[in-house]
Amino acid sequence: MNKNRQILLAQRPQGLPDQSTFEFAETTVPDPGDNQVLVRAHYLSVDPYMRGRMNDAKSYATPFEVGKPLTGGVVGEIAASNHDDFQPGDFVSGNLDWADYTIAEGATLQKINPDNTPITTALYVTGMPGLTAYFGLMDICQPKTGETVVVSGAAGAVGMIVGQIAKLHGCRVVGIAGSDEKIAYLQDELGFDAAINYKTTNNIREDLKNACPNGIDAYFDNVGGDITDAVLFQLNFHARVALCGQIAHYNAEKVEQGPRILPYLLTRSVLLKGFIVRDYAERYEEGINDLSKWLQEGKITYEENIIEGLENAPEAFLGLFRGENLGKQLVKVIE
Repeated sequence: MNKNRQILLAQRPQGLPDQSTFEFAETTVPDPGDNQVLVRAHYLSVDPYMRGRMNDAKSYATPFEVGKPLTGGVVGEIAASNHDDFQPGDFVSGNLDWADYTIAEGATLQKINPDNTPITTALYVTGMPGLTAYFGLMDICQPKTGETVVVSGAAGAVGMIVGQIAKLHGCRVVGIAGSDEKIAYLQDELGFDAAINYKTTNNIREDLKNACPNGIDAYFDNVGGDITDAVLFQLNFHARVALCGQIAHYNAEKVEQGPRILPYLLTRSVLLKGFIVRDYAERYEEGINDLSKWLQEGKITYEENIIEGLENAPEAFLGLFRGENLGKQLVKVIE
């Protein structure tokens, strides 16, 4: 227990990151101070928003520091504790280093009961992605029975939860994803009414018209780019758009010129709202309770793409931008 492996940000990427963006380092395992704990990582969450934190730019999340460990959602086990509320062996989740071990303040951690659901769900269905899906859909898209909901990035961690919640509310759900395997999963396993492979379609606008014969009432946008352009011009009057992610633009080195959409949204009285999940921090308990209930009742299912080994965390991250993950991308740290 005297060696601590870490993944550092080696340099800020220009455009798409590669292996040179990351550095593998080893240091000694630190000792917790007063009211601190030492957490041994079991699983790391790998998320697209982390690309923005690699830039030295003001945003909703503090930029990563060059030469310091990357941080993100982690589920781990208390290895040592100087905090009265935590004992060695307790499972916790928190925003921790990409490392074997991290020192954390007790107030920044949430306890996990591994007997209720698999511990990885704290990084997924009942964690940040699940809550993002829940509040973006329920608060902004406000799904109603009989409406049509379109989800881009539908086979990703957030998208597949969005689609399932929309189905629970009696909606027609159309997903957009990037492989035939993902399309089959959305329709056959998750019960989406239709799904479109944006990589093989000859005309995504025509495919959307066919999949959405009554137009589009709500759009949950995880992607941006040409896909979103195609969706927005088929929105119904008083449609709602939850602007969650723009992965099509995360690695762009210059701002792309797209359609001027605001006049179109104006004349159709469309609501478009960008959000981040922490906007709903005071309502997390509501979201966790509903998601946990649906999960335990079998009304929501999920898929995880687990990469073995801390040393493979950079490759797992890069895989997000190649569309390799079906569902939640995780790294299993502990053997």
